[in-house]
Amino acid sequence: MPDILIAILPLLGGWTLDLLLGDPSCLPHPVVWFGKMIAWGEHRLNKGRHRMLKGALLALVLIIFVFTAGWLLNRYLPILNVVIIFFCLAGTTLIREVRQVFLAVDRSLDEGRKQVARIVGRDTSELSAQEVRTAALETLAENLSDGVIAPLFWFALLGTPGMLAYKMVNTLDSMIGYHTERYKDFGCCAARIDDIANFIPARLTALLMVIVSGKWNLFGFVWKYGSHHASPNSGYPEAALAGILHCRFGGPHYYFGERFDKPFIGENEKQLDTSDMKKAIRINRMAEVLMIILIILYQWMCY
Repeated sequence: MPDILIAILPLLGGWTLDLLLGDPSCLPHPVVWFGKMIAWGEHRLNKGRHRMLKGALLALVLIIFVFTAGWLLNRYLPILNVVIIFFCLAGTTLIREVRQVFLAVDRSLDEGRKQVARIVGRDTSELSAQEVRTAALETLAENLSDGVIAPLFWFALLGTPGMLAYKMVNTLDSMIGYHTERYKDFGCCAARIDDIANFIPARLTALLMVIVSGKWNLFGFVWKYGSHHASPNSGYPEAALAGILHCRFGGPHYYFGERFDKPFIGENEKQLDTSDMKKAIRINRMAEVLMIILIILYQWMCY
């Protein structure tokens, strides 16, 4: 079998499995194991003095450990690459969840709040129907970047070991990378590493979204609003989707009982509905396909 096919087939196989299955609840997911390792370390180290140093050491040790494990698996059990790629992609499950949020809020506001609480970290108990829909679409845009495009980007650069290391970086940030009293020191390094790891992928995601939308005039909109976010990266895919849907994202949110005043992305306060959700999902899928094509072309040139 030609070397290029050996490189491409695991990617296509893992991506196809994600399209068909999402994240099956019946299978043990590596991210769950990552979470348990992080929780174990945080429980023992996030106390006393030198919390920033201890948090940095925990993050670096776990990232290096996962990368090394991925390298060993790639070297001695390359047949598992399909499974690793499948587990590292998180496009289908989030799309299903966002679709369910819109269906739920159409039935009742309370049901919509409960459904969106499954995919966002903010307090959803006081959200309006518009805010529920907005939160779901913001998460969809962010997830396209850190759940699909970023893992694929690091796969293109460093193979499955890089993909696994990225998932550990992302899990660290999602668990301890908050600017709250408990995590502001201990999770500082994890948050900065995540910012670095997502710097190019977030902007690449926005670029792909604009390209597949065919709305070339949105590059100025993304440039203007991409930095209007607490995160140095998340604003770019959110700005791209806000521009495509001609809506407004951002604003004040509550996390762990604390209010965070996020800047608005966009100016049009239009009411979101199911048609916006369907369009956002279509953009996600098209951007995903384009990224796969680009990686295949990149690998083809490398061979």
